Amino acid sequence: MKVVVTSQGKDLTSAVDPRFGRAQYFVVVDTDTGNFTAQDNKQNVNAVQGAGIQAGKNVADSGAQALISGNVGPNAFATLNAAGIEVYVKASGTVQDAVDALKAGKLEKAGKANVQGHWM
Repeated sequence: MKVVVTSQGKDLTSAVDPRFGRAQYFVVVDTDTGNFTAQDNKQNVNAVQGAGIQAGKNVADSGAQALISGNVGPNAFATLNAAGIEVYVKASGTVQDAVDALKAGKLEKAGKANVQGHWM
């Protein structure tokens, strides 16, 4: 499965970024092979508005089937949900910790946004 994890850095040892739309990076991980790539999210970090929606589109374009983050706002959640992407929130630790927690069934699957829009 292809999973996107919000991250403060470019690799598996980087901390999970608690923000979705304004996360520093998206680390795209293939949970079957362990291969990963990092995508810079700089176009959304300082966006005045629409960061969650644009980030959601970027995650959908990556081909991911799931997203792991600390928090996801309502507009981003709606975008991800419309794309059929499972959303997992309240993740912490490193990107690898988050992927391991997902594989072990220890992450909370979100049924809705867990924060209001423009959470920073």
